[in-house]
Amino acid sequence: MLVRWLLLLLWALSAQADFFQFDSISNASTYYFNYIYCNIWEGECQPNQDDATQQVPSKDLWSGFPQDYISLLHQWYCSLGQCCESGDCRITNNITGLSRDLQTKLHGQHLVQSVVLKAIQGFIHNPESNKPLTLSFHGWSGTGKNFVARIIADNIYRDGVKSECVRLFIAPFHFPHARLVDTYKGQLREAIRDMVLRCPQTLFIFDEAEKLHPGLIDAIKPYMDHYDNVDGVNYRRAIFLFLSNIGGATINDVALDFWHSGQNREDIGMEDLEHRLRAETMESQVPPCQAVCTGCLCSTRSGDRRGYAG
Repeated sequence: MLVRWLLLLLWALSAQADFFQFDSISNASTYYFNYIYCNIWEGECQPNQDDATQQVPSKDLWSGFPQDYISLLHQWYCSLGQCCESGDCRITNNITGLSRDLQTKLHGQHLVQSVVLKAIQGFIHNPESNKPLTLSFHGWSGTGKNFVARIIADNIYRDGVKSECVRLFIAPFHFPHARLVDTYKGQLREAIRDMVLRCPQTLFIFDEAEKLHPGLIDAIKPYMDHYDNVDGVNYRRAIFLFLSNIGGATINDVALDFWHSGQNREDIGMEDLEHRLRAETMESQVPPCQAVCTGCLCSTRSGDRRGYAG
């Protein structure tokens, strides 16, 4: 009975809006009507109603109608999971959730909890960023690189790592043969372009990045630099994560030195790691980074801003 009442209300609102030529109200009511209709009679659903990039109409469009009814309708509709503030329902950018998860789910990585949060938050809150955000996570296997990448994805995308805005590349799996590097370069460029065209805030994750062929790194670099566009596409809202095993021995050596001197692990700062890690990273051909994270001990630089966390 409630559904029938809602359908009748939406039909009436749409008809009334058309009568008075209130186009914006008509579009809003039609959007709600089609969504409810499709969930009840899927076989007769009107096309183009599953576009996640379509912006859900605001309650302001309904200001000419009784607000109690409209508020109830809007709350019910949003409970179905179709409302979003950003205009792209695939993207949540939940900084509060990211902060909470880094603090409660990640253990033994004191630098990442502030540095990664600062980097992501600063990038998301700066729509005029002059380049994509690039983070490089370093450390031995099992130190949390993939785990942190998943936490990031879970909090900035509705569907986490399964989102159509997230693309994972595993170097030895996707690019196993050095003789095919030219083919891989073309495939990689096309994949990056297609992803950003579909979702400007795409998250690219390159696992085992130390195994990327130098030619592939050269192919990626233009997308991470200060360009308004590359071949007509703006990549400055994209995020690149590089996960690498390089630096694990260096990190452990520093941690052991602190232990021998009677200092706590939490006393380790980026100044204790940065120079040695940067030298090792440059030797290994890992992409030049705006963040170096050692599973995860991090320094970060995004655009013209630079910050460290201890």
